[in-house]
Amino acid sequence: MPHSKRTATGVLGGLLGLVGLSAIAGLLITATVTPAIAVSGYAASSAIKMFDNMPSYLQPEKLMLPTEIYKKASDGSDALMAEFYDQNRIPVAYDEVAPVMYDAILSSEDKNFYVHGGVDLMGTVKALVGNASSGSNRGGSSITQQYVKNVLQQSCEAQAKNSEEVATCFKETTVSKGTDGYQRKLQEMRYAIQLEKEYSKDDILLGYLNIASFGGSTYGIGAAAQRYFGVSAKDLTIAQAATIAGMVQEPNTYRIDKPEGSATNKAGEAINSAADGYALTKDRRHYVLGRMLADGKITQAEYDEADASEVTPNVQTRATGCSQAAGSEFFCEYVVSIVKSDPAFGATSEERTAALRRGGLKIYTTLDPDLQAAAQEAISIAPATVSYMDFGASGVQVEVGTGRVLSMVQNRPYSVQGDESGGTTSVNYNVREANGGGIGHPAGSTYKAFSLLNWLEQGHSVNENINGRIGDKTVQTCDGATQKVKLKNGGGGIGNFESNPGYNGSIYRFTKDSLNSGFISMASTISVCSTNRLAGKLGVTYGDGSALDSSNLPYNVLGDKNVAPIDMAAAYAAIASNGIYCQPKAIDRVVNSAGEEQPIPATTCERQLSEAVASTAAYTLQSVMQADGTGSGARTGDGTPIFGKTGIHEFEHTWMDGSSSKVTTVVWVGNVEGHVKLDKHRESGYTLSRLRNGIWPEMQRAANSKYGGDAFAAPDGELTKQVLVDLPSVIGQNVDQATRTLQGAGFGVTVGDPVDGVEAAGTIVAQSPGAGKVAGGTNVVISPSNGAGVAVPGVSGNPQEAAQQLQRAGFTSLTAECTASEGAPEQGVVTGTNPAAGTITNRGAAIAIQFQAKDCSRVGGGGRG
Repeated sequence: MPHSKRTATGVLGGLLGLVGLSAIAGLLITATVTPAIAVSGYAASSAIKMFDNMPSYLQPEKLMLPTEIYKKASDGSDALMAEFYDQNRIPVAYDEVAPVMYDAILSSEDKNFYVHGGVDLMGTVKALVGNASSGSNRGGSSITQQYVKNVLQQSCEAQAKNSEEVATCFKETTVSKGTDGYQRKLQEMRYAIQLEKEYSKDDILLGYLNIASFGGSTYGIGAAAQRYFGVSAKDLTIAQAATIAGMVQEPNTYRIDKPEGSATNKAGEAINSAADGYALTKDRRHYVLGRMLADGKITQAEYDEADASEVTPNVQTRATGCSQAAGSEFFCEYVVSIVKSDPAFGATSEERTAALRRGGLKIYTTLDPDLQAAAQEAISIAPATVSYMDFGASGVQVEVGTGRVLSMVQNRPYSVQGDESGGTTSVNYNVREANGGGIGHPAGSTYKAFSLLNWLEQGHSVNENINGRIGDKTVQTCDGATQKVKLKNGGGGIGNFESNPGYNGSIYRFTKDSLNSGFISMASTISVCSTNRLAGKLGVTYGDGSALDSSNLPYNVLGDKNVAPIDMAAAYAAIASNGIYCQPKAIDRVVNSAGEEQPIPATTCERQLSEAVASTAAYTLQSVMQADGTGSGARTGDGTPIFGKTGIHEFEHTWMDGSSSKVTTVVWVGNVEGHVKLDKHRESGYTLSRLRNGIWPEMQRAANSKYGGDAFAAPDGELTKQVLVDLPSVIGQNVDQATRTLQGAGFGVTVGDPVDGVEAAGTIVAQSPGAGKVAGGTNVVISPSNGAGVAVPGVSGNPQEAAQQLQRAGFTSLTAECTASEGAPEQGVVTGTNPAAGTITNRGAAIAIQFQAKDCSRVGGGGRG
């Protein structure tokens, strides 16, 4: 900090510095119109040497400009979504500034600008005399020198990482006292002389007006005219131009956008406010107008009119940040997160932040205005708040084959901080934590798509049948490790929706029905970790970005992992694109302030699934959207082919993920935080668990209407073939043993009514189909013995003798069937029985004695011939 009192030594040092500076002034006579000051001595020679050793070349860098983010408007034009800046600046060309503005700044700051060589030497010397003798802070710099100071300050601030470093930049480039002050002035002078050789006077004057500070975050004449008076720089009046020109000396004191006051007096009272008519600014304007009159830039009448007018600001606020992006705020924040993290915008975090707030970039995004509007309308059925839970809902759409993010919405309105009531939020429910989201949401049964894909990748058919019944399962977790799982319905166990007992069936049917026990059974063949790794291959991670296979538990296949909807959308889009996975893409183009194309964040589209696997998965997932599938409530009904998958996790989260061949849509509804059942209560008629069926089809229909959709590729023959397996024989086992044997082998079992059998009651005496090669999962009917069976004995002789034999065996219901034969004996000869000998039946069954006789009427056996 400078001292308020100066010692004799300090004064002497200041005078010696002044002598040296004056000596340099003599050497600069060819660059100025000021007479040389003749001096000599050690101080002069030292200063001259220091001057000669100073850098002489200054290359003005690009202005620190706002970065603008654009989206497409409905008419196809580029519409500004949001802009970001540290310095509110609107660059203008020379002819875009009112001539009176040039007059005002030159008269008040540098009336000799067009005749000196870059240094107003007399002004500089006068200022330094004041510095050396009294500590006065008078400027005395030419417009060119002030431009140099601003260029140096901006160059420093462009590298600043925080507000403290910005303050240091200001201090270092504006210090005017002591030895540092002299040295800075000398360097300014040297740079100014060089600039005058490189650039025209008009270029320097315009450069100064475009870079100068006009208070707060307002920089440059374009932004100042708009900020303080709501006009463009070319439309400034005399009074307005004089007001703005007066600000450059003390921008934050003379600014007129703080009606409560921009300064304080010695008593600590606010001054230069609306209450005092902005007295300080008005007085400074009076000075500027006086200089303009003295220089002949305005007439007496113009002076009188302008000087008599009140300072009347028309303050315009130029918004910054994603709050500007009405209806697209969360997508905007997603884009900002990419800018802040992707190396396309700089190698370091500081460089990327600078690119966003100072880089002057124009960023053109992928957002589709029609789909965004439709999605916003669709999500509006979800309430912003629910009294009994921390409720959230979101929807996101990506383009199949490119990964371009087309819409992104959620139920709660956006605010930078959110509020305590939860009515607004800054958290983006669609994306990962690193992109402004939370930790993700449990995916529920939408995660089963990865088990389906894994099943197919390992060569299994969707028409292979396995045991999908509730019961004990042995699941492969990873690398040969297994874990026992007990599935049950009710009692807090993991079971099936609506207590479905499960069944032996195909993976196709499991998917259509979203059968939990079926997918757990699949994990007995394909490991959990391989399913998690496949999801990772399709870009899905935990919401915090960590790998899904960092832990592998049996219930992972049912969707207990927290994931981001945008990741699920990209994964489902890979199925729709026949196996090509595209990373989500939010930025189409980036250009710099000069209109030059810049690198955009690198996103890739690579094949991650074979065509056979992807097409068969799409074929299977289409069944979900059929009338009897779990996704029937979300059908679009517009004729566009779609597939999908529903998801419920503990009735705390619900999902609907699906796609056409062109656009993928993912909708999530659930707990932002906490574990409250969605339908614990109902408010305003909402059934929260069913909201997905109102949101998803509206979003998908809008996409189908604009983008269309083709039929998906036909499934692969090998992956849809009927698989034959060995059906074991269970004859001789009891009912329980036979049931376990058959279900364990993946077959369904139906126990038929008991049949007559000589075996003990309950012993299986028949099965249909019989043992051999059959389709996997075939239902087998088993028939137990009733224990009351008896074998029909073999009989011989004549009919009477046969009847006696049968009666002795316990059969009482006997009939005769005679066949006439010329060679048969008169009394007849038995040829067999019906049922045949050895047949197991009960004693009350009717037995027909079959015989031949020469004349059937003579033996009373009827006739057949």
